[in-house]
Amino acid sequence: MPFEAWFTLAVLAMIIVALISNRIGMDVALLGGLILLMATGIVSIDTAIEGFASQAVMMIGALYVVAAGMRETGAIEIVANKLLGRPTSETEAKVRLLGPVALLSGFMNNTPIVAMCIPLVRNWSKQLGISASTLYMPLSFAAILGGRLTMIGTASNLVVIGLLTSYLAQDHAWLAEVGITGPLPEWLLFFGVGAVGLPCAIVGIIFIIIASKALLRDRVPVDSVSLDAKTYQVDMIVQPDSPIVGSSIEQAGLRQLPGLYLSQIERSGVVIPAVGPEEILEAGDRLGFVGVLDSVVDLRRVRGLEPATDQTLKLKGSSSSRTLVEVVVSANSPLVNQTVRDSRFRSRYNAAIIAVHRQGAKVAGKIGDIRLRIGDTLLLDTHVGFLESHRNDPDFYLISQVEESRPTRHNRAMIAIGLLVMMVGLLIGGTYINIPPILAVWICAILMVFTRCVGGSVARSSINLQVLLSIGAAIGLGAAMDQSGAADIIVGWLMGSANAFELHPSLMLVILFVIANILSQLITPYAASVLMFPIVMQSAELLQVSPLAYVFTLMIAGCNFSTPIGYQTNLMVYGPGGYRFLDYARLGIPLTILVGAVCVIVAPLVFPY
Repeated sequence: MPFEAWFTLAVLAMIIVALISNRIGMDVALLGGLILLMATGIVSIDTAIEGFASQAVMMIGALYVVAAGMRETGAIEIVANKLLGRPTSETEAKVRLLGPVALLSGFMNNTPIVAMCIPLVRNWSKQLGISASTLYMPLSFAAILGGRLTMIGTASNLVVIGLLTSYLAQDHAWLAEVGITGPLPEWLLFFGVGAVGLPCAIVGIIFIIIASKALLRDRVPVDSVSLDAKTYQVDMIVQPDSPIVGSSIEQAGLRQLPGLYLSQIERSGVVIPAVGPEEILEAGDRLGFVGVLDSVVDLRRVRGLEPATDQTLKLKGSSSSRTLVEVVVSANSPLVNQTVRDSRFRSRYNAAIIAVHRQGAKVAGKIGDIRLRIGDTLLLDTHVGFLESHRNDPDFYLISQVEESRPTRHNRAMIAIGLLVMMVGLLIGGTYINIPPILAVWICAILMVFTRCVGGSVARSSINLQVLLSIGAAIGLGAAMDQSGAADIIVGWLMGSANAFELHPSLMLVILFVIANILSQLITPYAASVLMFPIVMQSAELLQVSPLAYVFTLMIAGCNFSTPIGYQTNLMVYGPGGYRFLDYARLGIPLTILVGAVCVIVAPLVFPY
């Protein structure tokens, strides 16, 4: 083995060890390895940096913007509520949850889908009287399976399709011998992985529903909400055009909210205490909620509910630049001993008080009548520049902005859904009107901004640079594997084993699935896909079989169920579910074996050798 190949494999091993140790960031480890290979001349600078300008990286960046538009408009919640309904048992909850989540994950990034479903699952668990841990892990696994339904389901799918397209554009004589004489049609690139991924998702979801009850242990969520925490009383008005008008409290999803409860309704001057779940909401109802801050933020996302104070309507600046801020009244503040109404708070600070917390207890009553005291914590609806403008203001002891408290752009939700449908249509049929996939995705991403589904600053911040840098570096490392001869050596070893044991192409498919899956557990699915791609193509070439079954199997092999660190959605539910590290292996390992078995059976049937 030449020195270059040894050195490349050594660098790859160092990267894997660094990522397993969890002491170095994914992007830093991959970039560091790539720079080391460039410094030693094993891979040229031009080749190493090609990955950062690849179509896959550009498309993934645009998909983050599209997902942000769906999140900011509440479109994800609209789709989820239509598809999921309200279950009456744990099994029904899994049936209602897993299929739609998998379907949605096939057409947009699964990270925001899981993020939006976490509070929904938390609410379901409270209503059903079950541990949320019985639903969180199945939620993540369904999102991972759904990512294998289309080309845009996951970053690794886009990366592999990009590599395959580039490979087919080059002159490889052996491809003609196996029946591939030109670029693949766009519909095959888009849905090809789904031909294998759909059976895997169906079988996987059925297994999760049946087996998770026995294999998943109830865990106490570490972030369980307690009403002993700092609580606020917030009054909300049901707007005349609200979709919840005419619905019962339960139908509107306002019953047993996590960390929040509806204490009363004021209707036409009459207070209705101890509100029942069958109470029908009317336009103009004043709803009194008591709950913790995070739940108040969630409440603001309910379409057709607005804070009861009219001061929010008089704030200067656009509604899209609004946010929630907490401040603590200081001893020197002119607000002390003044009622909110007399303090002219909105005129003085361009902010509206929507709730007050005092010495460990909520402060009831109408906001305008509350007399402020030293140490009161005020929850403000204000503009994003409030924190910077009043950072050193002696009127307040403490100022902190509430994360993710931007108002939801409900009036743009249908536009966002329409743009997502348009993007999928262009990705499938763009070849007939000469619109390449990268242009289709970016057209929809830019339209998300131009139609104000998402603000420019939010769109920029939604693009995960760590993921993009990691993918670009991983593509460079894949090129180094090819140029150094390391990929040839690995394939030679595999082929030597194939010849020694007279392996069938399907058995080679099993070997490639196992290696790619193990590698995806150790690093990331897209990094593993990039590093395995040259090995997959050379294996198909030496066996003189069509590479399609191998390529789409490589995408399926990126399913990571066995550890919480191998996939972002697994990490997202790790804390809320109160899981332990081995909980993932208990359900994930048999699920991986099952998915692998379905994959290696179906792939050759759909894409014959």
